[in-house]
Amino acid sequence: MAEIQKTATRDAYGKGLVDLGAVNDKLVVLDADLAAATKTGMFKKAYPGRFFDCGIAECNLMGVAGGLSTMGYTVFASTFAMFAAGRAFEQVRNTIGYPHLNVNIGATHAGISVGEDGASHQCCEDIALMRTIPGMTIVNPADYQEAYTAVAAAAAWDGPVYLRFGRLALPHLFDETYKIEIGKGVQLRGGDDVTLAATGLMVHEALAAAEQLALEGISARVLDIHTIKPLDTEILGKAALETGAVVTAEEHNIIGGLGGAVAEALSETLPVPVLRVGVEDVFGASGPAAEMLKVYGLDAAHIVAKAKEAIARKR
Repeated sequence: MAEIQKTATRDAYGKGLVDLGAVNDKLVVLDADLAAATKTGMFKKAYPGRFFDCGIAECNLMGVAGGLSTMGYTVFASTFAMFAAGRAFEQVRNTIGYPHLNVNIGATHAGISVGEDGASHQCCEDIALMRTIPGMTIVNPADYQEAYTAVAAAAAWDGPVYLRFGRLALPHLFDETYKIEIGKGVQLRGGDDVTLAATGLMVHEALAAAEQLALEGISARVLDIHTIKPLDTEILGKAALETGAVVTAEEHNIIGGLGGAVAEALSETLPVPVLRVGVEDVFGASGPAAEMLKVYGLDAAHIVAKAKEAIARKR
């Protein structure tokens, strides 16, 4: 059996920047002294004159990014999600969001899968924070190809984009012909009994959960919701109508993330049971990424349990 190829989405981010830089000489990349970890070091090596290290000063990083964007540059500002969304929130809101600037925020090391770095770096609140900023687009890719094509898609998008990348290597879902379409979810598997709407690394767990449910005669539809804002209400509404129950799955607090966004959208148009799999409003802990995901219920087993509960509720 061939070995499954796995790559972290942050690696795709670095490669995407390098390739986009080859065709866009107005592309500039900023980092906050974390180029090796965020993978922007790949761009620095290829185009040193268009890379700027702002040091451990994330608030200033966002201000510089905003200023450069007003001069016609295509800007990507990168650091860990905790610092991009958390420490620099006010600058992102007022300097980038309020004037609706074309700044792309490459936020890496999001979620519990940061692992041994512990609670201080395991950012499970960033989606909620960015969702509150008017006009902010949020993209959370599920694999290498989706993350790679998200770079060019974000650069072409009007307004600020928050790109969420992970540290953990993930299996490849899509081949090289696939290109992400911001604002449009992707159906990965058909099903009639329940919808599993997942984002980021939890897409893989949702697919595994669907396989387990199939063994019990339960048909689960799996959606890759790579864009959390704007949310693809068309694909969600169709799935909710046809299956009658929805389970969301995300590597984020269940408050304010994908689960909240889906519940808000469906409650206004098509109320169905919506159950959420995610971090249960607690802080993380230090430990191996794979173990952390299980400890906090971010795995196929928990999705299966929630799916059965959601199906029972619709009856």
